[in-house]
Amino acid sequence: MRAGGGRLMQHILVYGDSNSFGTPPMAERGLGARMPAPQRWTSVMAAALGKDWQVIVEGLPGRTTVHDDMVEGAHRNGLTVLPAVLYSHAPLDMVVIMLGTNDLKMRFNVPAIDIALSIGRLAALALASGVTRDVLIVCPASVRETGCLAGMFEGAEARGAGLCVHVMREAARLGVGFVDAGAHVSVDPLDGVHLNAAAHAVLGQVIAEAVRDRMKQPGRADAK
Repeated sequence: MRAGGGRLMQHILVYGDSNSFGTPPMAERGLGARMPAPQRWTSVMAAALGKDWQVIVEGLPGRTTVHDDMVEGAHRNGLTVLPAVLYSHAPLDMVVIMLGTNDLKMRFNVPAIDIALSIGRLAALALASGVTRDVLIVCPASVRETGCLAGMFEGAEARGAGLCVHVMREAARLGVGFVDAGAHVSVDPLDGVHLNAAAHAVLGQVIAEAVRDRMKQPGRADAK
């Protein structure tokens, strides 16, 4: 598809959880709020990329990498849902994956290395599908055990130690792009999990720049 200026439009799929959906920091659980669309990092990214890019957002609160959630439902499993999402939006130029936060819940009790390997499995699946030319993995900002979600994420700070390094290694192994969200933004201390509007604004710009840079590289995963 061509953009208004005649150039080919680039199609980017964001596959994430509540921080891609736009859930704001919560004072109490279960409110079901959502930030206004222009404030979400995905919208900030789309605006920064411009009219020649289409950003498709598939963000689901509670989505895990590869785990059925025995409390919130099996549909939270990012691995089982991903193929349908990919093929429903084909063809794509890039898939941006930002998952792993919900894997840190106490109910799953998995270490950082397993979360990173699970993210890598999603990236590998996306590449193997033939639907997308490339993948960009975004390692989420570190969770803090505070506020109304502290009990649900008990032990998350210890379990998540070293996650960024493990995810970066997975991205390098697969030859895909990588962004460390935690190098640029932090979760809001109100609930220790979600990003506030200011963090969304920063993250959207950071990922837009990473997407542009990645698309310019001749050695991307699709070129191998």
